[in-house]
Amino acid sequence: MSIPPRILRRVLLADDDREVRFGVADLLDGLGLEILHAETGTEAVELVRRTSIDAALLDMHMPGCTGIEAIPLLHHERAGLPCIVYSGRWSLDLEQEVLAAGAYACLKKPVEPRALLRALRGALGLPGELWQRN
Repeated sequence: MSIPPRILRRVLLADDDREVRFGVADLLDGLGLEILHAETGTEAVELVRRTSIDAALLDMHMPGCTGIEAIPLLHHERAGLPCIVYSGRWSLDLEQEVLAAGAYACLKKPVEPRALLRALRGALGLPGELWQRN
């Protein structure tokens, strides 16, 4: 049985909380992803403007602009960029608002690892067997 090739994708991770940002990055370590960090929504938009990004993970509440405010700005820079928003103040109304703004998914924070991996795998269009965790 052959081992599937590593697929390198570039993911933007925007969160003003350094500990959360690095915790999520640690969760994604070893999955063939290059993680680019942003502390604000504005910084996230600048990174997408300058760099090819395959997906964006956005905290809902950040300085500069919120996750939901960043979505149309990111889509202006890269049409169709899959955006996953997470929030500590998650509600069904917020999820509907975030999805209506064009996000791929809206997750509750603290983010459940399997939910994040499932959403990111879907956003990137990757098969599940490449990301099996023990």
